[in-house]
Amino acid sequence: MIDKVITEDDVVAELKDGMTLGIGGWGSRRKPMSLVRAILRSDVKDLTVVSYGGPDMGLLCKAGKVKKAVTGFVSLDSIPLEPHFRAARQAGAIDNVELDEGLLQWGLYAASNRLPFLPTRVGLGSDVMTLNPDLKTVKSPYDDGEQLLAMPAIELDVAIIHMNRADMGGNGQYLGPDLYFDDLFCMAAKRRFMSCERIIETDTFLEHGPLQTLRINRTMIDGVVEAPMGAHFTECTPDYPRDEEFQRTYAATAKDPDAYKRFEETYVLAENHDAYRKAVEAGR
Repeated sequence: MIDKVITEDDVVAELKDGMTLGIGGWGSRRKPMSLVRAILRSDVKDLTVVSYGGPDMGLLCKAGKVKKAVTGFVSLDSIPLEPHFRAARQAGAIDNVELDEGLLQWGLYAASNRLPFLPTRVGLGSDVMTLNPDLKTVKSPYDDGEQLLAMPAIELDVAIIHMNRADMGGNGQYLGPDLYFDDLFCMAAKRRFMSCERIIETDTFLEHGPLQTLRINRTMIDGVVEAPMGAHFTECTPDYPRDEEFQRTYAATAKDPDAYKRFEETYVLAENHDAYRKAVEAGR
């Protein structure tokens, strides 16, 4: 089996200005935050970011990395609206494609199957069609003749996800309540990178969780980054819960530029993931 273990900086080296980046996880849950911070430390810009958004989207918008956001929502879960994303939207700093959760999933699913679109009833009769006038409908070729929304494929240049466990070859395991759509993000992308809490031996996966938790396989991954606490401050159950106090501190900086500057210098621009972890411990 090929050893695919790399570093956060190796992942960032794959990114170029103007690329479309997909980020796995869901709101403030199991986000690949060590990889997001590595992007924040880089010069990459003008990204189209596709995400069921949380602080990943907020931080990237605040740093001016995002040209366009493609979202099903952007939330911190316990804080309903991601404040830095909200500020970017209100300032007109980014373009935003507002989909619902189902359409975003369907777009990723179409891309993962190498199809140009998939038909669905999702979005019909809603403002999704008003907000996205480029969306088209198709008529069923069968006797029912039903009009359906034709959701176009959402093709990604790069996808990043975070798993609880992985092996060096790129097999990944989630141990929390939900995979979310991390598998679709990977299958919709040309290049796919996974951070994880711990790299383990392949033959020990079933000691950590049942067979159905092994939903990321090595054909879907081009590089693996071991990053303990790599999803912080989002939750990564059962390894750790969301750091609510840290999240509240982060959210409050949206109303105080000086507070954000201090937050950025201490945490966002920490030299590497180890330095970030030390800063978090020092701030407790």
